[in-house]
Amino acid sequence: MADKEPSVLDYIKAKLMPWKGIQIEIPALKAQEVPRPKPAIDRKEPGLVGAPSWQASDLATPLTAATDIQETATQRVVSWPWRSIVALALAAIAQRSLVPPDRSMNLGIFFFVLSTGWLIWAIRRGEWKTATIPAIEKRLDALDVNAYALLTGLVLAVMAFLTLGGNLFTPINLFLWFMAIGSFVYAFWQPARQASRWLVQLGEFTHQKHWHVLISRRTVLILAMGVLVLFFRLYHLAQVPPEMTSDHAEKLLDVSDVLNGQWHIFFPRNAGREALIMYLNAFIARASGTGLSFITLKMATSLVGLLVLPYIYFLGKEVGNRRIGLWAMVFTGIAYWPNVIARVGLRFPFYPLFTATTFYYLLRGLRRARRNDFILAGISLGLSMYGYTADRILPLVVIVGIGLYLVHRQSQGQRKQVIWQFVALVLVSLVIFVPMMRFIKDYPQEIAFRSLTRMGSLERQLPGPAWLIFLGNLWNAIIMFFWEGGNVWLASIPYYPALGVVSGALFFLGVIVILVRYLQQRHWLDVFLLVSIPLLMLPSILALAFPIENPNLYRTGGAIVPVFLIIGIAMDGLFRTVKSHLARPRGAQMAWGLGLLLLALASIQNFDLVFNRYYQQYRMSSWNTTELGNVIHAFADSVGNPDSAWVVPYPYWVDTRLVGIDAGYPIKDYALWPESFQETLGVPGPKLFLIKPEDQAALEALQEMYPHGWLTTYKSKVETKDFLIYFVPPEGTSGGQ
Repeated sequence: MADKEPSVLDYIKAKLMPWKGIQIEIPALKAQEVPRPKPAIDRKEPGLVGAPSWQASDLATPLTAATDIQETATQRVVSWPWRSIVALALAAIAQRSLVPPDRSMNLGIFFFVLSTGWLIWAIRRGEWKTATIPAIEKRLDALDVNAYALLTGLVLAVMAFLTLGGNLFTPINLFLWFMAIGSFVYAFWQPARQASRWLVQLGEFTHQKHWHVLISRRTVLILAMGVLVLFFRLYHLAQVPPEMTSDHAEKLLDVSDVLNGQWHIFFPRNAGREALIMYLNAFIARASGTGLSFITLKMATSLVGLLVLPYIYFLGKEVGNRRIGLWAMVFTGIAYWPNVIARVGLRFPFYPLFTATTFYYLLRGLRRARRNDFILAGISLGLSMYGYTADRILPLVVIVGIGLYLVHRQSQGQRKQVIWQFVALVLVSLVIFVPMMRFIKDYPQEIAFRSLTRMGSLERQLPGPAWLIFLGNLWNAIIMFFWEGGNVWLASIPYYPALGVVSGALFFLGVIVILVRYLQQRHWLDVFLLVSIPLLMLPSILALAFPIENPNLYRTGGAIVPVFLIIGIAMDGLFRTVKSHLARPRGAQMAWGLGLLLLALASIQNFDLVFNRYYQQYRMSSWNTTELGNVIHAFADSVGNPDSAWVVPYPYWVDTRLVGIDAGYPIKDYALWPESFQETLGVPGPKLFLIKPEDQAALEALQEMYPHGWLTTYKSKVETKDFLIYFVPPEGTSGGQ
């Protein structure tokens, strides 16, 4: 009995489940027979003796042309990278199935497993194309050092340390510290034998009599991507997020200290904060005229967040090529995760910034075998200690990176000088760390108080065995990209994945590609990219006393760098795969078309996440201090003055310091507790009291004290955020209810 002809359903099953060994192929069409034309009459061309008017190849032209057309069409169908496209589609379906509210962990795992099978199949068949890691340059370092400069730097560092007491920068200790840094850098720096290529090109360009600027389609595309990134990072900056929290009040008080001449090394207010953000805020407050306000804080952190992006691009070149850098940069620029932690006005974006700068100079130094890159990495590492608390994990990540490089074959012949260059990195970073060393000596408990309360039992007992909590935290942090990024409404959408559908799918594919490539090539960079992710998430994972605080999008912010580099590697792989399997110019057009389609889908989703979902949940979770401040400001500008208005505190209500900031009086705390109501009797003129509706006891006390007062309800733009206004007119004025 003849075999049954397979159906379309059988063909689809065979393609979706190749591991079952069922192979069903559609037979290729046979080329249509084309009759050969009869040869023309043999005649001579005038002036060409013995030259025939036709060639043997001419006879085959019609048949060859017909065959080529059909073979090309067949080849395009067969060579379309459908395995890679199916792997991408399955990964996207998997990520979409993990998005709340209607999400399923089992369904997501199922589709991720299917995607893995298809991707590995594509890699094994040579369909998936991955960029080559840039070759490591072999260059000898003389291992020399300027001993006089090093000794001078050491003496200056000691003198700076001795003068940095009292947790204050002064002109003298700043001068000594800067000179010490300069001496250490000079001691190790290797002067370039010739000017950098870009400097030479810039010089040639500026000396031209006529400037000719050529703008290609690629340049226009890159500029368009840059505009897209700037739009996502700066759009509605004043409105998103809408309100400040108590942390912002603490920051603005610290900035006020700086503007008043108190140049702290470490700001002890609110369990301690690093200094860089305070000085940046102070500069922006003065330079832009925005003063002590929320927009000043958001401008500073948005600027820091933007500075991350060029280093993401440069890192893409170090791990592959410019296209990886471009895709990684633009996906970082539009992504919800790095966007919200840069908008919130706190120190959070310093973590990805110093991770990116340190990684870039370290990786470039290991690839180029140049000591100067290690020195720049040391400068970045030293400065990171003044950025954000989570940056303190960076020295460990650098040590792991150096160790992985040394144990892989790529370091052969370079190990001795890499260790020497690493010593230079450490010494330069240590001299930059000198002020913090002095602060640690003078105030050993304040520097680590916040971290110790999270890692140990200083504030509360661990809720279980430390090792078991650590493993649970590690798992929750690893799956945060796909499952949920924590429950902190300040800088995330609670219980939503850290990555969107497109970026989550690309990240998953990128991890698989890098794992397979490492198994094939054993390159240290692949394993470092993967290992650095959990290392950079340790500031969140180590919340052993408060595991509910893990994962956390800002304490894991450094992982943005390797995560989006891996996304860039996956995007570049898709681009190469599509381009190489289709004929020119169709291949490049389809590759760019697919890339821009994914970018458009990611942009649409991230816009909704940041400017709709994040904005709305933040608005509902924070208190409307702006409205209270506007009422006081209007009162002071009309019938009253700033000193005759008050806010009656109530548990879990507004931070009264924020009301003063929003009213335009940033150093004034408008809190007035009920037991102090009597003090207002001596204040002349009209008075204003703002009260939470639930605080009926305070309202009754005011009505008894000022029976001629007027009570109104302020209807907030945010539901459930109404408050009471009790206005007391001057004596002799009749009141109303």
